[in-house]
Amino acid sequence: MSPCELTTAVSALANVISANLSDDELSLLGAILTQLGDTLETISVQREVCKNRSLPQSKQ
Repeated sequence: MSPCELTTAVSALANVISANLSDDELSLLGAILTQLGDTLETISVQREVCKNRSLPQSKQ
């Protein structure tokens, strides 16, 4: 999937979801999904840090 296709799909999904939610529900879902994205990014970075620590260090 190209970047343009991905952003189009995400935008379409947001429109479908928002059509069935009140403003309060939409705000809450947005906050939840933002937290989910931030947490997933934190996990990804932590995995990289742990992986890099387990690699042998090159001599400089």
